[in-house]
Amino acid sequence: MKKIGEMNRPEDEITKKIIGAAITVHKELGPGLLESAYQKCLAYEMSQLGLNLKIEHPLQLNYKGNQIDAGYRLDFLVEEKVIVEIKSVKKLEQIHKAQLITYLKISGLKVGLLLNFNTILLKRGGIQRVVFNL
Repeated sequence: MKKIGEMNRPEDEITKKIIGAAITVHKELGPGLLESAYQKCLAYEMSQLGLNLKIEHPLQLNYKGNQIDAGYRLDFLVEEKVIVEIKSVKKLEQIHKAQLITYLKISGLKVGLLLNFNTILLKRGGIQRVVFNL
């Protein structure tokens, strides 16, 4: 139930679909695989949901008015609104969240998801929704 004054943003519906797709992948594969395996399977699941996604999308830096290609790639850019970064690590660290916040800042986007597939249950500690200037 929404609180009074709470708005439904497009990013909210998109992140719900992405999380559902990620849970499906995690239930099917379990933990312990490489990030690339989860990325390919998550791309399949999100495509099945009709989400528009870009995989390994280049992220250019604007440094003092100059566009610089520094080799950064977003794991996913979904619906031109949500950045998804995939990890398969023992534990999500603050640096992972900081990296996603920086990507949001550079891209001008507001919402990102950090997904760590190397957990027993994805719902417990494997999903972080990150918001920047929303």
